[in-house]
Amino acid sequence: MTDKKEKKIWTRRDVLKASVGVAVASATPMFFMKDAWAEEAIGNYPVKGSTVKFGFNVPQTGAYADEGADELRGYKLAVEHLNNGGGMLETLKPSSLKGNGVLGKKVEYVTGDTQTNPDAARTSARRMIDRDGVIMWSGGSSSATAIAQQYLAQEKGVIFMSALTHSNDTTGKDKRRYGFRYFFNAHMTGKALAPVLSKAYGKDRRAFHLSADYSWGHTQFESMKDFTEKEGWTTVQNIMTPLKSTDFSAFLTAVLNSDADVLVLNHYGKNMVNSLSQAVSFGMRELQKNGKTMEIVIPLYSRLMAQGAGIDNVEGVYGTTSWTWKQKDAGSQVFTNAFTKVHGFPPSQAAHVAYCQTLLYANACEMAGTFYPPAVIKALEDFKFSGTGTGDTLYRGEDHQCMRDILVVQGNSKAKSSGKYDLLNIHATVKADAVAYPVSTFKGELGPYKPA
Repeated sequence: MTDKKEKKIWTRRDVLKASVGVAVASATPMFFMKDAWAEEAIGNYPVKGSTVKFGFNVPQTGAYADEGADELRGYKLAVEHLNNGGGMLETLKPSSLKGNGVLGKKVEYVTGDTQTNPDAARTSARRMIDRDGVIMWSGGSSSATAIAQQYLAQEKGVIFMSALTHSNDTTGKDKRRYGFRYFFNAHMTGKALAPVLSKAYGKDRRAFHLSADYSWGHTQFESMKDFTEKEGWTTVQNIMTPLKSTDFSAFLTAVLNSDADVLVLNHYGKNMVNSLSQAVSFGMRELQKNGKTMEIVIPLYSRLMAQGAGIDNVEGVYGTTSWTWKQKDAGSQVFTNAFTKVHGFPPSQAAHVAYCQTLLYANACEMAGTFYPPAVIKALEDFKFSGTGTGDTLYRGEDHQCMRDILVVQGNSKAKSSGKYDLLNIHATVKADAVAYPVSTFKGELGPYKPA
């Protein structure tokens, strides 16, 4: 990477070529930087006044509301630290953040409710842009809502820093220039988890999948099927379950009536809490199939879900997660300590990704020296950083997917004695290189630096 001054000059010239499509000399400037670089009005840029406004669009109702509540806690803490210092401002490297707002402007925010529904998410986000004048917004807990918002971001010319979204499509076929993902994806989960499952349970296994019927569930099933079959497993069947399902008994009966000896629950939030709890109540964890004890796998885990399902139900169950408060690196610890001081309990991965995305956007503005979206995008693309709890991380320019470490975790058998928040043990930290994949693995185009 070049030094900041060199990168800034290159970035701005390149942006003008990509977004304006004409020579710099022929551009009509609406706002001049100190180096006479022309910036056009786009989205809610230029920014006027002494403050800048962010939007936080999370599920405050619906199946993923618990995750949304913790995301919002993470966002609020990020704003506090941007305005007044503290937290990961001390550990993020390289960083241009000073703890006095962003580019000298104090950060304010507005919130919205996605209702875990793509249409509602777009409506809420559009209101933030058009009525509230947000310069950036973030949110998640559903890949369907994240993808819908990414397309809106491209249309409006306002950057969307997605939070919880795990579908391959988010930075695959549906990737957009104005959308960025710090969270890992289903492909990375399958690649990290399948070898662990094979070693723990053997290669001669027969898996039955229940999968949430939207973008994430589809790609999570496909990824787990692909990587477990490479380990020798057989996929017996998959049933797509509606996102609004609360009773999974009919689907679980189909599993019981099959010859599967592994149940893979490609569910998240309250869906996972309900399906796992019902599976355990059906006696599936003691069931013998094909001369083996039946096992349950939760590919995408979270501490909040483990709490909801209960210690006994998650004990020993494998999955992957983005981050846990138990990590000992400096970035994780300063964030956990700051969050716990405010709320009295440790943060979840939902709070962590929300917090990090907010800081990464703000830092990109500082690096670019402007809020102008194309320049901020260029500052984020191929940005290498550390100090956020995911190891040496790259925001890959070709698809806006972070290449970072992820965790394979297992339900903690000692959680009853170690505390109600100590529900997941880190089985392995899987390094970024081990879960990386070529950009060409998934189709899709980022699109231009300005709305079409």
